[in-house]
Amino acid sequence: MTDTLTAPRRVVSAAPPRRSAARWALAGGVAAGPLFLAAGLAQGFARDGFGFTRNAISQLALGEAGWIQTASFVLTGALLVAGAAGLRTALRGGPGGTWGPVLVGVFGVSFWVAGAFPADPGAGFPAGAPETTVMSGHGAVHMVGGMIGYLALCAAFVVLARPLAARGLRGWAVVSRVVPVAVLAGFTASAASVLAFTVGAGLGLLWLSAATARLAGAPTGR
Repeated sequence: MTDTLTAPRRVVSAAPPRRSAARWALAGGVAAGPLFLAAGLAQGFARDGFGFTRNAISQLALGEAGWIQTASFVLTGALLVAGAAGLRTALRGGPGGTWGPVLVGVFGVSFWVAGAFPADPGAGFPAGAPETTVMSGHGAVHMVGGMIGYLALCAAFVVLARPLAARGLRGWAVVSRVVPVAVLAGFTASAASVLAFTVGAGLGLLWLSAATARLAGAPTGR
């Protein structure tokens, strides 16, 4: 009787599908802010009559080339909603695991509202528009949607400070509580300077990308 020796097989374990999907979703959330700002800056410098000291990025959705900014709103909203889903998986069962993703999701939906209800022309943009902005119904919805979205984002930063602290990232947690103050300060100063509004909004987008990336990479209890 002959014994046959069989070499042990190496078992290569693949990442669970849910975890892999969550990583892709989180990557979308990280990319959303930088992509939106890059698209806005590129258009702002290329479009005739647009000035960052006079006009808001939302106004780029007006005029013949406005479809580019509308597409940017839709894509950014989709990436943010995906990022919210990824955060829900990453934070499941831990601090901020419920309200953090919900608030980020609300912020994402506000970009879809902005795309569906464009801002009003004004401050000389698009070409031929009057200097004075006259509020319309769709312009009002655009403004309210953006206000709700950014308030949700500021609340999300406060909530996400908890899982950042739980991962030992105390400096990140402190900054996550301070950034909402800077964002809201930019919004408050918007009556005097559109650029202050743009800087505040941009800061919120960039910090969300940074915090999402940090939460995706830092294990609990670090």
